[in-house]
Amino acid sequence: MKRIEHIAMIAHDMGLIFEFLGIASLLPFLVLVIFREWDMLLPVASAPLVFLILGALLSRISFEDLEPSFSGTLIAVAFSWLAIALIGALPFVFGLKMSYTDSIFEAMSGWTDTGFTMITSLDSIPKTLLFWRSFTQWIGGIGIIAFGISLRRKSRVSLFRLYRMEGREEELVSTVVTTSRRMWMIYLVLTFAFTGMIMIAGIPLWDSLNLVMVAIATGGFTVHTSGLAYYNNPLLEALLIPVMLAGAIPFKVFFFLYNGKIREMFRDQTVKMLLLIALAGSLVTSWDLFIFGNLPIGTAFRQGIFTAVSGLCTCGLQNSSPHTWAAIPIAVVGMMMFIGGAMGSAAGGVKVNRVMLAYAGVKWWFRRFFVSSHVLVPLRFGKRTLSKKISDLAISRNMLVIVVYVLTIFVATIVSLHLYITSFGLDEVIFELVSALSNAGLTVGFISAVSPLSIKWIFILLMWLGRLEIVPVIIIVMGFVKGIEEDITKQKPAPLVYDHEELY
Repeated sequence: MKRIEHIAMIAHDMGLIFEFLGIASLLPFLVLVIFREWDMLLPVASAPLVFLILGALLSRISFEDLEPSFSGTLIAVAFSWLAIALIGALPFVFGLKMSYTDSIFEAMSGWTDTGFTMITSLDSIPKTLLFWRSFTQWIGGIGIIAFGISLRRKSRVSLFRLYRMEGREEELVSTVVTTSRRMWMIYLVLTFAFTGMIMIAGIPLWDSLNLVMVAIATGGFTVHTSGLAYYNNPLLEALLIPVMLAGAIPFKVFFFLYNGKIREMFRDQTVKMLLLIALAGSLVTSWDLFIFGNLPIGTAFRQGIFTAVSGLCTCGLQNSSPHTWAAIPIAVVGMMMFIGGAMGSAAGGVKVNRVMLAYAGVKWWFRRFFVSSHVLVPLRFGKRTLSKKISDLAISRNMLVIVVYVLTIFVATIVSLHLYITSFGLDEVIFELVSALSNAGLTVGFISAVSPLSIKWIFILLMWLGRLEIVPVIIIVMGFVKGIEEDITKQKPAPLVYDHEELY
């Protein structure tokens, strides 16, 4: 009975979030009216209509206000992201007559801020659908659950736990809705401010707005088939770098900006590490392109810096084709995608915070090897000193996530190579799979509209896993399997017990 009450409460909250998404999904109608694309009326209406109907049904479920169970919350968030992708695919199905698989791929890539696309000719599709693509990434960047929390008058523990299971940072959400609303205020202000900045490069308002929406969300959708190459504008690329970095640093840091404490933003250890990795990766990638790619030094640094920053921020914007690169710079950018941005940001990957904790943990382990077992060696991380018990648990969980990420990429690579015989090299296949799992979207061309159906579904799964940070999905699967085993065990007849003498 308690489990049913938990499910009812979480279903009610998810229904509210679907209702809010339905209302927000009406925004593309403004673009439809401006550009007079009346034939897009029904396709664009399909998603908000389904969101509102589903939300209305779920939000009317009666419930008792309890603290939600861990497993119930995991299931709610995981399947909600699947449902959002399935519903978000409808405008592509009805508006572009795309196959449902390609439409789900496009929607999943949008909501998870990945940036891969199945659309082969962006220049010829209606602007309303172009905006829908950018809009899904912009909303997905700050988080679907955060969006729902920001629109509530009051909040409950269940919504906060849903937010945490979405892969967000716990301390970002306080006990009141005000924090989430301030997040959205900052997000809106940054979006409009960066749009004005991009227009300085001579980019039209329409293009600037769409580019900023996907860049600050660390997405990667563009409004032209050739991507950033359409503009061939070095100033545009330079101005997009701070936009991508803004999406990759923790949103909580912007509260310093909100309160006028600009210096405090750059004193944050995570921000410092992110900028350091961005600088080092940019220099190494540029140098490798110059040495091994035989590119002019100016071109090497232009491509290397932008692609490396885009990779670290897990943003799919690119000003070059890594398919033409040597293996070494591809490996460097692939590693930066694997690391990703910071916790509590719009970026994907294993997160800079985990890399920092892993480094601190390795040093702590080795320091303990050279002292007596009776000596307590504290772990200092950030500005805190952690006890041995907490340190062991934190580092173990941290390393588990990193190892699971690596194993997932390994398995996906083996499966993909068996299913799809291609001319792409092993380094390029791994690069593409890391890009999908890290929700980056940088591509060498391995995944495209002509890829086999099985490969497309592997990428859909990877994008979904990356958005949920894998571990929650594994816990769900293990719990499901364990539940089946327990049911089978209960159904087995009791074994016959024989006396020892009766066996002979």
